[in-house]
Amino acid sequence: MIDIKTETENNYLIICVEGEADASSSIHLDKAIRDAIDQENKHLLVDCTKLNYISSAGLGVFMSYIEEISEKSIHFVLFGLSEKVFKVFGILGLDQLLTIKENKEEAVSVFNGI
Repeated sequence: MIDIKTETENNYLIICVEGEADASSSIHLDKAIRDAIDQENKHLLVDCTKLNYISSAGLGVFMSYIEEISEKSIHFVLFGLSEKVFKVFGILGLDQLLTIKENKEEAVSVFNGI
């Protein structure tokens, strides 16, 4: 099960992900990211501090947006990944394709450097 909440803070949108992003729940993660992009948010943070598990379906959601994020010059930063979730991103090389920071402060600092 997954719970997704969004909140606006300063000039960026935060997508808070809690629970498990698996085959049955990743559709909700996909919708949250799609909605954020469709609303033309240029600064997106994904808070993964409460993401306990991610399957290949959940990873596929992030993979499906890599090209669009680049084409639309969207600043997209994930933060707060647990060690086991981060390892899964690393196995597939997504840690090289997506900006991943340890905590919210580091994630926000990416926007401040723009």
